[in-house]
Amino acid sequence: MKKVGIIMGSDSDLPVVEKAVDTLKEFDVPYEVHVYSAHRTPQQVHQFTAEAREKGFGVLIAAAGKAAHLAGSIAAGTTLPVIGIPIKSSTLDGLDALLSTVQMPGGIPVATVAIDGAQNAALLAVQMLAIEDAQLAERLSAQRAQAAEKVLKKNKKIEEEYNA
Repeated sequence: MKKVGIIMGSDSDLPVVEKAVDTLKEFDVPYEVHVYSAHRTPQQVHQFTAEAREKGFGVLIAAAGKAAHLAGSIAAGTTLPVIGIPIKSSTLDGLDALLSTVQMPGGIPVATVAIDGAQNAALLAVQMLAIEDAQLAERLSAQRAQAAEKVLKKNKKIEEEYNA
Protein backbone atom coordinates (compact mmCIF):
# COMPACT_ATOMS: atom_id res chain seq x y z
CA MET A 1 0.00 0.00 0.00
CA LYS A 2 1.18 3.51 -0.77
CA LYS A 3 2.06 5.82 2.13
CA VAL A 4 0.59 9.19 3.00
CA GLY A 5 3.07 11.97 3.58
CA ILE A 6 2.03 14.63 6.07
CA ILE A 7 4.05 17.81 6.05
CA MET A 8 3.35 20.65 8.44
CA GLY A 9 4.87 24.09 8.26
CA SER A 10 5.49 24.27 11.99
CA ASP A 11 5.40 21.92 14.96
CA SER A 12 2.70 24.20 16.38
CA ASP A 13 0.42 22.59 13.76
CA LEU A 14 0.81 19.18 15.41
CA PRO A 15 -2.36 19.27 17.56
CA VAL A 16 -4.40 19.58 14.35
CA VAL A 17 -2.25 17.15 12.36
CA GLU A 18 -2.61 14.47 15.03
CA LYS A 19 -6.26 14.10 14.00
CA ALA A 20 -5.09 13.09 10.52
CA VAL A 21 -2.57 10.68 12.01
CA ASP A 22 -5.24 9.10 14.22
CA THR A 23 -7.54 8.66 11.21
CA LEU A 24 -4.82 7.05 9.11
CA LYS A 25 -4.05 4.70 12.02
CA GLU A 26 -7.73 3.65 12.12
CA PHE A 27 -7.40 2.46 8.53
CA ASP A 28 -3.89 0.99 8.97
CA VAL A 29 -2.58 3.31 6.27
CA PRO A 30 1.18 3.86 6.49
CA TYR A 31 2.30 7.46 6.86
CA GLU A 32 5.21 9.73 7.64
CA VAL A 33 5.05 13.12 9.36
CA HIS A 34 7.56 15.93 8.75
CA VAL A 35 8.02 19.61 9.59
CA TYR A 36 9.17 21.59 6.55
CA SER A 37 8.47 25.25 5.96
CA ALA A 38 7.80 26.57 2.46
CA HIS A 39 9.59 29.76 3.46
CA ARG A 40 12.29 28.69 5.93
CA THR A 41 13.26 25.29 4.47
CA PRO A 42 12.34 25.45 0.77
CA GLN A 43 15.17 23.10 -0.26
CA GLN A 44 13.88 20.37 2.04
CA VAL A 45 10.33 20.86 0.75
CA HIS A 46 11.60 20.54 -2.81
CA GLN A 47 13.72 17.46 -2.06
CA PHE A 48 10.92 15.68 -0.19
CA THR A 49 8.45 16.47 -2.95
CA ALA A 50 10.79 15.44 -5.77
CA GLU A 51 11.46 12.05 -4.13
CA ALA A 52 7.96 11.32 -2.76
CA ARG A 53 6.72 9.06 -5.54
CA GLU A 54 9.87 6.92 -5.63
CA LYS A 55 9.75 6.62 -1.83
CA GLY A 56 6.30 5.01 -2.00
CA PHE A 57 3.98 7.91 -1.27
CA GLY A 58 0.59 7.99 -2.96
CA VAL A 59 -0.88 11.17 -1.44
CA LEU A 60 0.61 14.18 0.33
CA ILE A 61 -1.10 16.27 3.00
CA ALA A 62 0.21 19.76 3.73
CA ALA A 63 -0.84 21.63 6.88
CA ALA A 64 0.07 25.29 7.28
CA GLY A 65 -1.27 28.50 8.74
CA LYS A 66 -0.90 32.18 7.97
CA ALA A 67 0.62 32.59 4.48
CA ALA A 68 0.10 28.83 3.95
CA HIS A 69 2.16 28.38 0.80
CA LEU A 70 3.25 24.89 1.79
CA ALA A 71 0.57 22.95 -0.10
CA GLY A 72 1.18 25.00 -3.24
CA SER A 73 4.93 24.57 -2.99
CA ILE A 74 4.48 20.84 -2.67
CA ALA A 75 1.92 20.61 -5.48
CA ALA A 76 4.24 22.55 -7.80
CA GLY A 77 6.87 19.83 -7.43
CA THR A 78 4.84 16.65 -7.86
CA THR A 79 2.01 15.07 -9.78
CA LEU A 80 0.88 13.20 -6.66
CA PRO A 81 -2.41 14.41 -5.21
CA VAL A 82 -1.90 17.12 -2.57
CA ILE A 83 -4.44 17.89 0.13
CA GLY A 84 -4.11 21.17 1.98
CA ILE A 85 -5.17 21.72 5.58
CA PRO A 86 -5.42 25.42 6.36
CA ILE A 87 -4.48 25.88 10.02
CA LYS A 88 -6.26 28.39 12.21
CA SER A 89 -3.85 30.92 13.66
CA SER A 90 -4.25 34.05 15.69
CA THR A 91 -4.23 36.01 12.45
CA LEU A 92 -7.65 36.14 10.75
CA ASP A 93 -8.77 32.86 12.40
CA GLY A 94 -7.34 30.79 9.54
CA LEU A 95 -9.15 32.59 6.72
CA ASP A 96 -5.78 33.75 5.37
CA ALA A 97 -4.52 30.15 5.34
CA LEU A 98 -7.72 28.92 3.70
CA LEU A 99 -7.48 31.43 0.88
CA SER A 100 -3.75 30.81 0.36
CA THR A 101 -4.38 27.07 0.14
CA VAL A 102 -7.50 27.01 -1.99
CA GLN A 103 -6.64 29.80 -4.46
CA MET A 104 -4.11 27.90 -6.57
CA PRO A 105 -3.34 28.90 -10.16
CA GLY A 106 -4.63 26.75 -13.00
CA GLY A 107 -2.50 23.68 -13.58
CA ILE A 108 -1.35 23.22 -9.95
CA PRO A 109 -4.33 21.77 -8.05
CA VAL A 110 -4.53 21.41 -4.30
CA ALA A 111 -7.55 19.69 -2.77
CA THR A 112 -8.41 21.81 0.26
CA VAL A 113 -10.38 20.84 3.36
CA ALA A 114 -11.88 23.07 6.02
CA ILE A 115 -9.79 25.12 8.41
CA ASP A 116 -8.26 22.59 10.85
CA GLY A 117 -9.98 19.81 8.85
CA ALA A 118 -7.31 17.17 9.41
CA GLN A 119 -9.71 14.25 9.81
CA ASN A 120 -11.28 14.97 6.42
CA ALA A 121 -7.86 15.39 4.84
CA ALA A 122 -6.90 11.93 6.04
CA LEU A 123 -10.21 10.45 4.92
CA LEU A 124 -9.78 12.02 1.48
CA ALA A 125 -6.28 10.54 1.29
CA VAL A 126 -7.67 7.12 2.24
CA GLN A 127 -10.34 7.47 -0.44
CA MET A 128 -7.67 8.25 -3.02
CA LEU A 129 -5.65 5.22 -2.02
CA ALA A 130 -8.80 3.08 -2.01
CA ILE A 131 -9.23 3.65 -5.75
CA GLU A 132 -6.64 0.89 -6.23
CA ASP A 133 -7.25 -1.04 -2.98
CA ALA A 134 -10.54 -2.93 -2.67
CA GLN A 135 -9.96 -3.88 0.98
CA LEU A 136 -9.39 -0.25 1.92
CA ALA A 137 -12.55 0.70 0.02
CA GLU A 138 -14.50 -1.91 2.01
CA ARG A 139 -13.15 -0.48 5.27
CA LEU A 140 -14.24 3.00 4.21
CA SER A 141 -17.73 1.69 3.48
CA ALA A 142 -17.86 -0.01 6.88
CA GLN A 143 -16.74 3.19 8.60
CA ARG A 144 -19.48 5.16 6.83
CA ALA A 145 -22.08 2.56 7.84
CA GLN A 146 -20.95 2.80 11.49
CA ALA A 147 -21.20 6.60 11.37
CA ALA A 148 -24.72 6.36 9.93
CA GLU A 149 -25.73 3.90 12.65
CA LYS A 150 -24.54 6.30 15.36
CA VAL A 151 -26.68 9.09 13.90
CA LEU A 152 -29.73 6.81 13.66
CA LYS A 153 -29.34 5.78 17.31
CA LYS A 154 -29.20 9.44 18.34
CA ASN A 155 -32.23 10.15 16.17
CA LYS A 156 -34.19 7.35 17.83
CA LYS A 157 -33.38 8.69 21.28
CA ILE A 158 -34.47 12.21 20.31
CA GLU A 159 -37.64 10.94 18.64
CA GLU A 160 -38.58 8.90 21.73
CA GLU A 161 -38.04 11.87 24.00
CA TYR A 162 -39.66 14.62 21.96
CA ASN A 163 -42.24 13.03 19.66
CA ALA A 164 -45.52 12.02 21.20
